[in-house]
Amino acid sequence: MLLILTFSTISDKQKFEYIYHSYKNLMLHKAYGIMKDYALAEDAVSEAFIRIYKNLDKIDEPASGRTISFVVTIVKNVSLTMLAKQNRQILEPLDDDQTDHSFDLEHHILGEISAQEIAKVVDTLKEELRAVFLLSYAYHLSHKEIAHMLGISQNNVTVRLHRAKKQLADLLKKEGYVHEER
Repeated sequence: MLLILTFSTISDKQKFEYIYHSYKNLMLHKAYGIMKDYALAEDAVSEAFIRIYKNLDKIDEPASGRTISFVVTIVKNVSLTMLAKQNRQILEPLDDDQTDHSFDLEHHILGEISAQEIAKVVDTLKEELRAVFLLSYAYHLSHKEIAHMLGISQNNVTVRLHRAKKQLADLLKKEGYVHEER
């Protein structure tokens, strides 16, 4: 990795190397889950590491849940941007005569907006809750794996996950996305 040669301090180099070795597989898993193409996922992870390098000063403790959430958010955003760009390139050359009318574009876009809106709500959670929620639901890690990764007990993972789900439900209701059944 060429970026390692351009660090101003040894501390920054060590921080970046720790992040790279600790989270590259998690990031690749996330990118592949979005892009469904291994080569594109690798490109997204590479781009994400460039962004992490540029924002390295925002990371205090590389082993924290906050850092995990930060790198996951970056790779998710890079993957979604790359996917959107790829989809625009595929759709641009089509004429009306070439368009497949069985594809419901409005439904597809509404589905994307809903996912983005939910992601915005998840991003409003406290860091300790968001990290546990994302590791559990986005990466399908077990409570034991999350506990080990974050350095907390499995019981604490369960409690944080419960709180995150409750807060998400409350936020989604407050924003009008979910209506209570009467």
